[in-house]
Amino acid sequence: MKEKMLERFIAYAKLDTRSDATSQRIPTTKSQEEFAYILKEELEKIGLSKINYNKKNGFLTAYLPKNSENYPAIGFIAHLDTADFNAENISPQIHENYNGEDVLLNQEQNIVMKVSEFPNLKDYVGETLITTDGTTLLGADDKAGIVEILAAVDYFLGHPLEEHGDIWVAFGPDEEIGQGADHFDVSAFQAEYAYTIDSGRIGHFEYETFNAAQAIIQIDGTSVHPGTAYGMMVNAIKVGNLIDQQLPQNEVPEKTRGKEGFYLLHDFNGTINQAKMTYIIRDHDKKFFEKRKQKIVNIVDELNQELDRERITVTLKDQYYNMKEIIEKDMRSVDIAVRAMENLNIKPIITPFRGGTDGSKISFMGLPTPNLFTGGENFHGQYEFITLEAMEIATKTIIEVIKESRI
Repeated sequence: MKEKMLERFIAYAKLDTRSDATSQRIPTTKSQEEFAYILKEELEKIGLSKINYNKKNGFLTAYLPKNSENYPAIGFIAHLDTADFNAENISPQIHENYNGEDVLLNQEQNIVMKVSEFPNLKDYVGETLITTDGTTLLGADDKAGIVEILAAVDYFLGHPLEEHGDIWVAFGPDEEIGQGADHFDVSAFQAEYAYTIDSGRIGHFEYETFNAAQAIIQIDGTSVHPGTAYGMMVNAIKVGNLIDQQLPQNEVPEKTRGKEGFYLLHDFNGTINQAKMTYIIRDHDKKFFEKRKQKIVNIVDELNQELDRERITVTLKDQYYNMKEIIEKDMRSVDIAVRAMENLNIKPIITPFRGGTDGSKISFMGLPTPNLFTGGENFHGQYEFITLEAMEIATKTIIEVIKESRI
């Protein structure tokens, strides 16, 4: 199993499949579609059924038919794209029998991953450590998830007497920019519940995420010559600053943790004449989430009343919701995953996820979909790493989830 996993992971990691939030196509980058077709050939080669690449939504789906009536249909989902960090010319570095010391990623540029900065490296002594060359991300998020799902399917294909229900797999686009799951076809993915394989360290498991919204604020100023500006100039930038100052200054990402929500001024562009602000709003609690959105609306309304005319508009868009609202109605997916990890002597690390997953949206489409670990660390940057042994444990967990799902 290990050799095949390593071979697949290195091959997939080298592919630049970064998504693009500015693109209007589906998937947002051609490279994701090309990767899906590579995986389609792989699924055909290993012998899965109903293999389909849906050009309308960018999802590749397939399933291994059941050999027992004693198990439900379960799905496993991973994403094709990587995050907004350099993904060109990815060159994975393999450090066999890792010694627990600092890792030289790039000798020419003297890029070192230091244990003092990343003490978790000590947890992987003796394992096959896979890193970047210090100039790109690695793409374990989520190519490791893809590899682990394929390895679990390989296991059941190689053990035909091992009972299981229908095992559905899906590999989809644009997760990193929060768009891919918008188009997921739940009706064609005939599972009772599913898991995204997209979390981090061994044991990490999430079924509670943020509620999320975006607020776009447009400000119409009045620009006149500063020498004759008295009583006429309205500086759109300064109006924007007033908006931000009226939000709770401690309720920002850098000052919150756990279940504490926040406002994040994501970008602010403008001149005296025009300005645009984009906020993201996050909270685990739906009631507080709604209050946060209303607070921004109230601030805008009050400022408009103080100005000479209505100069500020705000457009709110909900992005995703806390999957717990759906999953807690049917906790089978959670209970089974916890038992599976405990069977493998893995301590489940269950915490509210300060973000969202594809499962946040898919759960609200009617398919409960919590998030299981891949085994990787330091996602979305040059210090990303994973070990082959961690991927093997993630694969064994998927296998155990299927076994533990017996009705």
